Amino acid sequence: MPTPELSLAEALTRLGVVHEVMACDPAAADTAAFCARYGIALEDTANTILVALKREPRRYVACVVLASTRLDVNHKLREVLAEKRLSFANAEETVAATGMLVGGVAPFGLPDAIPVLVDEAVMARVTIVLGGGGRSTKLRLAPAELRKIPGVSMVSGLARAAG
Repeated sequence: MPTPELSLAEALTRLGVVHEVMACDPAAADTAAFCARYGIALEDTANTILVALKREPRRYVACVVLASTRLDVNHKLREVLAEKRLSFANAEETVAATGMLVGGVAPFGLPDAIPVLVDEAVMARVTIVLGGGGRSTKLRLAPAELRKIPGVSMVSGLARAAG
């Protein structure tokens, strides 16, 4: 069975995504620890957050937001999806649905049934660092590369200021 990093690498190649792979200590894969350890600004990193729609059959959506912001699940995401009951997917659900580990989830190479929504604020950065499929790598790329994800949607106000 291929590793999450290998499956992601295949998806990046298939989509023609221009990127840099960055090695990462798995113990520092969570965003705050990664930024502190490698000197990357929080606003130059983005998290891919898996959200579950609670009605059956259970479905998921992947949301890409700057690490310096918070995904607006209770208002904007509910509005965009026209769903009332949403929750963050737990670690086990995330691995089962995406094949990727928490701390390394990337918006590329996800199953076709998982739509990808990107907060428009992500697109304003020069480069961003994202999960690399597992906890031992990250990806650095220009946000415009996210547009290569089939069916991706850019959403204004998907995230709000943290705090």
